[in-house]
Amino acid sequence: MGMSSFRNAVVSLPGKERLARTPFGARIIIHATAAETGGAFGMWETFTPPGHGPAPHTHTRETEVFRVIRGLYRFQCGDEAFDAPVGTVVVLPPHVPHSWRNIGDEPGQMFGTVTPGGCEQMFIDIEACSADTPEKIAVIEARLGIINDITLALGLTGPQPR
Repeated sequence: MGMSSFRNAVVSLPGKERLARTPFGARIIIHATAAETGGAFGMWETFTPPGHGPAPHTHTRETEVFRVIRGLYRFQCGDEAFDAPVGTVVVLPPHVPHSWRNIGDEPGQMFGTVTPGGCEQMFIDIEACSADTPEKIAVIEARLGIINDITLALGLTGPQPR
């Protein structure tokens, strides 16, 4: 789908959002998808209970950007770890393992964007397929170029050069 197919505003109105689910079961709101933006980006808002976040994983296709709206997050990117309070913007490179979790006592909230778009489809598919086991979720992740311990253990993806 080329950029020329992106001809209309994409609008995500309060109360009419598309709800989906993260691999760790948290609620997520999808604001825009690659299908709607001619592949340019995907955009969502993630709501993270205290102590939660994704397992370490690597994106092979997209750069990921987060802005912390509520809570306190700890990010790991490659060998680096850092805390991200409200207002922090974090840009995560492709092909570098990363993870994050809400280390505060309150529910966390982040705005997420990926460019090019694509991996936002994971959240939609997890919800649509009721993927409720690590194995079912790993199949979706592998299809979208996401590598983690489970996709590797199941032989769905090969290790990436660092």
